[in-house]
Amino acid sequence: MASKAPLDLITESAENMNVGNSMVFSESNFSHMLRLEKRRAERSGKTFLLVLLDCSHLLNGNGNGRRGKFVTSRMERSLPSCFRESDITGWYKQDRVIGVILTEIASADKAFKDRIYAKTFDSLCRSLGPNDAKKIVTAFHVYPEDPKSCEPIGWYNANLHLDVVRQKTKSRIFLAIKRAIDIVGSSFALVILSPLLLVIALTIKLTSRGPVLFRQARLGLRGKKFIFLKFRSMYMDCDEQRHRDYVEKFIQQQQSAACRPGEEGAGAQVYKLLDDPRITPVGRFLRRMSLDELPQFINVLRGEMSLVGPRPPIPYECEFYGVWHRRRLLEAKPGITGLWQVEGRSSTTFDGMVRLDLRYITGWSLWLDIKILLKTPWAVLTCKGAY
Repeated sequence: MASKAPLDLITESAENMNVGNSMVFSESNFSHMLRLEKRRAERSGKTFLLVLLDCSHLLNGNGNGRRGKFVTSRMERSLPSCFRESDITGWYKQDRVIGVILTEIASADKAFKDRIYAKTFDSLCRSLGPNDAKKIVTAFHVYPEDPKSCEPIGWYNANLHLDVVRQKTKSRIFLAIKRAIDIVGSSFALVILSPLLLVIALTIKLTSRGPVLFRQARLGLRGKKFIFLKFRSMYMDCDEQRHRDYVEKFIQQQQSAACRPGEEGAGAQVYKLLDDPRITPVGRFLRRMSLDELPQFINVLRGEMSLVGPRPPIPYECEFYGVWHRRRLLEAKPGITGLWQVEGRSSTTFDGMVRLDLRYITGWSLWLDIKILLKTPWAVLTCKGAY
């Protein structure tokens, strides 16, 4: 007997309820469909609208009672008929909030939302009555998100990333183990490497003016800002505009033959400026051997980073991200090392780096972290992809 595809299994799930030619998905299956629609939107570049209708105020705290079953069953029967056959209807929060994904829409302006609201309100009035229909709270969320309207950070709307929030809850035990490894590993490294850290600090202080540590705002998990620590490898008072311009060019044109390593000559693409005059002679050596990264063990100890994870971007880098690039910050805490560092480092393309980060996030396990940690010293010693 031939095996069925995952979508077939979802369609035939007993949790789902058929309504005419439409279907109302259960909470878990609707979350899965929302995740799939986000991936489809990322590939196609087309917008979709998530409509959430909250009926909690009608249930008097009891969604399983007679009143709750009446309200939810009426909503399940009336709402699908308001939308296209290609739209997806299901429980965003079971028996509390019903959601509808309007796929591949041309516009999500106020006029379009007003039409959707009027249509759903009219349907709810017929099935529940005007008084109850007025108590249902309707909210609209557009994907990709508008950077000016998202909380808590510039491009992250938690309502559109329900799968990320739930995954965080499901992985709590494994994340606790990962955090324990981070604390033990970073503490051990800081103690064992303390003589080397002292030598590097003295060398930086004696060879150039300025502080030993370089502090920079970076974005961590869910885009939360934190102060990223490195040994200073540049001269003081350097203008960051040159790097900003290069990053913009690299991210936006990295698939073009016109993109050149370090802005000079032809060859493999490099996610780092070459022959940067802002770097000190000592800093160049530290960067080549990745010794400038050692203070990040303090970031790990603070809980801002992990030993293994995606690299934390500078905030202005995210201004040039495509929609799918942003996923690398939603689902994993940034790390000192990761798949990118052991399999390519600066010699890979930007899209290649993001794909490696997403591959790590998708296939994450404690054993994968251990393998990456074991590979990191060899990548450092061989200066693989370092500049």
